[in-house]
Amino acid sequence: MDLQADYERFLTEEKGASANTVSSYMRDVHQYFRWLDSEGLAAQKATQADVDRYSKYLTSLGKSVATVTRSLASLKSFYGHLQSNQMVSSNPAKGLTLEKVERKLPQILTSKEVELFLEQPDPRDAKGCRDKAMLELLYATGIRVSELINLNLDNLNLSAGFLRCVNAKRERIIPLYPTAVKALGDYIQNVRPQMIERPDERSLFVNMNGSRMSRQGFWKLIKHYQDQAGIQKDITPHTLRHSFAAHLLENGADLRSLQEMLGHADISSTQVYTMVVNQKLKDVYNKAHPRT
Repeated sequence: MDLQADYERFLTEEKGASANTVSSYMRDVHQYFRWLDSEGLAAQKATQADVDRYSKYLTSLGKSVATVTRSLASLKSFYGHLQSNQMVSSNPAKGLTLEKVERKLPQILTSKEVELFLEQPDPRDAKGCRDKAMLELLYATGIRVSELINLNLDNLNLSAGFLRCVNAKRERIIPLYPTAVKALGDYIQNVRPQMIERPDERSLFVNMNGSRMSRQGFWKLIKHYQDQAGIQKDITPHTLRHSFAAHLLENGADLRSLQEMLGHADISSTQVYTMVVNQKLKDVYNKAHPRT
């Protein structure tokens, strides 16, 4: 049996992992198998000492603690799959103590920077109208860029003012603020019909050729408006997601509601934004308090 192919099938078909997750896990597993081959070892015969030796090998290559930690987590998942299918008696990656990785706080934009950024697209032309709708939707909902470009027209309910976001694991309903509703309405009514290549096109956002917007195309769009706005921070599609979350918390949103809107399976992923808000308060305190 091809263990790597079987594990990839498990991730995709049984676990329902996203394409990005599958790609990340399989990259780590492929690298591990190349090392096993160079050592003359078989994956099913590897011991905890072997996996520990592999982690030290990664470190010797100059890999960061975060990269080594992620690789070991991938191997723990891989061997967990083998164990559950009785292909190994124990998980050699399970007992390893992983080094604690210092969690970097996500970078966010201030409210004024978000406002400046969202003002950059010119809604008077077709491209600007589409871009305005995309950016407003991203900041209104905090969805991931992969979710944004995979949206279809029927995911929106503008009259009710919400977005239905569906991925492999769950469906969530996210409200839209009035400015986003207007920007989306203008795009859908006045621009999208002229941009689509086929009348039966389902994609909500399309490129200038009339087909679904790509991740790379949207990334370039973000960078273009960052330069145009003259904002020095490095803005990525995820920056708007982070800013959405931090700004909601600052204004009184509770963690559970935010977790639901972001689509986090574990609330610990959402709690990082509390740290962002707390750090911001600390910075304000240190700048303003007369005794500091």
